[in-house]
Amino acid sequence: MKVLNYIALILLIIGALNWGLIGLFNFDLIGAIFGGMTSAMSRIIFVIAGIAGIWGLTFFGKFDQSDNN
Repeated sequence: MKVLNYIALILLIIGALNWGLIGLFNFDLIGAIFGGMTSAMSRIIFVIAGIAGIWGLTFFGKFDQSDNN
């Protein structure tokens, strides 16, 4: 489970950086790497990052547990 959390965290960071680039510079890094925002590979990456975001919601429960130690 720990490995899955790290993978989700990495994907969340990549997604956040991509959205930051879109907001600041109107540049989609994922789209640039994988052939445009509407390419199949870009869409797969976006879906995986979205799933990682949903998984990231479980991190909130872990914050409470780490504060007790």
